[in-house]
Amino acid sequence: MPAQIYAPPPVRSTLDIDPNATLAPMPDLGVDWPDMDAPDTMAPLMAEVPDAQAPVATSEADTPTVTVDAAATPADPPPEQDVEFDAGAERRYRVTLAGLENISDTVFATRFDELSVLKQGDGKPANLAQINRRIKEDTALLDRLMRAKGYYDARIRGSVSAPTAADQRLQVSLDVVPGPLYVLASVDLEGLQDTGPKEPVLRDAFSVKVGDPIDADKIVGAQTALTAALGNNGFPFAKVEEPVVRVDHEADKGDLDMIIATGGYRTFGRIVLPDDDLFSARHVQRIARFRPGDTYTASDVEDLRRALVATGLVSSVKLTPKDAGDGEHVDLAVDVTAAPPRTIAGEIGYGTGEGYRIEASWQHRNFFPPEGALTVRGVAGTQEQTGSVTYRRNNFRKRDQVLTGLLSVSNINRNAFDARTVQLSGTLERQTNIIFQKKWVWSVGGELVASDERDSFSQLRGGRRTFFIGALPTGLTYDGSDDLLNPTTGFRLGGRLSPELSFQNSTFGYIRAQIDGSIYQPMSDRITLAGRARLGTIFGSTVSRIAPSRRFYAGGGGSVRGYGYQAIGPRDANNDPIGGKSLAEFSLEARVRFGNFGVVPFVDAGNISTAALPRFNDLRIGAGVGVRYYSNFGPIRIDVGTPINPQRGDSKIAVYVSLGQAF
Repeated sequence: MPAQIYAPPPVRSTLDIDPNATLAPMPDLGVDWPDMDAPDTMAPLMAEVPDAQAPVATSEADTPTVTVDAAATPADPPPEQDVEFDAGAERRYRVTLAGLENISDTVFATRFDELSVLKQGDGKPANLAQINRRIKEDTALLDRLMRAKGYYDARIRGSVSAPTAADQRLQVSLDVVPGPLYVLASVDLEGLQDTGPKEPVLRDAFSVKVGDPIDADKIVGAQTALTAALGNNGFPFAKVEEPVVRVDHEADKGDLDMIIATGGYRTFGRIVLPDDDLFSARHVQRIARFRPGDTYTASDVEDLRRALVATGLVSSVKLTPKDAGDGEHVDLAVDVTAAPPRTIAGEIGYGTGEGYRIEASWQHRNFFPPEGALTVRGVAGTQEQTGSVTYRRNNFRKRDQVLTGLLSVSNINRNAFDARTVQLSGTLERQTNIIFQKKWVWSVGGELVASDERDSFSQLRGGRRTFFIGALPTGLTYDGSDDLLNPTTGFRLGGRLSPELSFQNSTFGYIRAQIDGSIYQPMSDRITLAGRARLGTIFGSTVSRIAPSRRFYAGGGGSVRGYGYQAIGPRDANNDPIGGKSLAEFSLEARVRFGNFGVVPFVDAGNISTAALPRFNDLRIGAGVGVRYYSNFGPIRIDVGTPINPQRGDSKIAVYVSLGQAF
């Protein structure tokens, strides 16, 4: 390339300007000199966000910046009346969005409301300069939100309209022209072909397909679903890289690429613990729902973590998959932090007809490892004094199986009977709990009871009677409700059968049977109708021969509210209940919730009969209203009821306080 030489112009030796000449007059600019004392006026004021030209993308993957086009939206309608306005003064404003009717959803609207600086200042005074800055920030925000929905060519116009006589607030508008919706021309999941026979299942887990909109939320959701599917199909070490979308602005399309490193297919190997102070590896394996050789699934690992937390013996659990080194198995390293094993608890309560009651207990949840709990409990009350020792082993020989042994000594003095009882019992059961609410639960057990009791029949025979009783109680329950302590939908149905032998002067047998059912029907987001029925019978003996503590009774907070505890049914000459051989109870209530509080009107009915089959012709009815406080551990209830057709001696008002719904 030839060199270019620069030559400066010649210097003039004399000046052509006469310093004494008169200056020419200033040219007319066509604008009057402003009057600095005149007030600002606006009729109407239209402040617009300046046009911004989108920067040129540096690569195919770059996303273009939205162009703000002030001329794209028609002018606002004229105000009802011109209003004088100081542009530097602060005024309140109102924000409106237009053009998003077919695009915005709940997530979109929530994100804009949470991130919008205009929304944060909505209703608060601001001057025009502040509002213009907020419009620019929200324009950029809407640009990002629109691109996340697949609209890469959206145009957004922000404007401010003057206040009117009817509304003194400024009208801030953001008008959106969405432009075309971009769709996926290709979806490439590189590395998924290495999963072998699992590939079809894993591809189905990634729900985004060719032709779908380039929706960032759906793509991220599909990425999360694919990651979970890999973990649940034998790939514990799989890694899914971030998705990359290459956008073609001429075709209004994009290509989605995502790389998957599978890490190899694995099955479960051993469970490994650094120490066995709380659990042995064998016990943890008993709790787990998987066995060595099963396909590795992350959901089974999470289930084991929750089950270990549910034991109450640990405060934290960390489960880490470790490569066994053979290319086939993955060991599971279990690292737990022990929780305090001892608990001291207390309870103070009062019930109409039951009087005061104080209960205290001490428990060591791992007195007999693993999971062998010892509980010492005492009750001191107006009508009950009890001392008991309970042994309970959770996950006994099998997951969710509980073995319980009980030794108790009690003195119960109620209107219906007076009993001094020693009881020894054992139960094997499958229990439900708040963390793992189960559909089916069952129990089988045995009881040995020695009881010295008094009731109206024993008084006729000269005093107290001593009963020796052996029983084999069994139970089966189906729980189809949605919550253990606060159900709002579904139903429950359960039955209990207890063959019993009783020795009092002679030996005789009878069978106690009881059926319980409840149903829950939501009427709206805040109202649930709940109904309950209970039927029971004892057949094989007369009422007088059956120990008073083994008969059926009705009345109280968990039975027929409005009546005293065990107060419903036939009575003796002293107006004391004698119990019966059959039971019928019904309840209906409406649970109305307001945030953490609720109101529950209810109607209960029930009857006790000395016949073997329940009778419904002499039902005692109670009605009332309760309040609920919905705490983190379940609803706390206070019910106030009154008897509709009371018997002689029944109180007019009964109050009940408890944890959980009535049924």
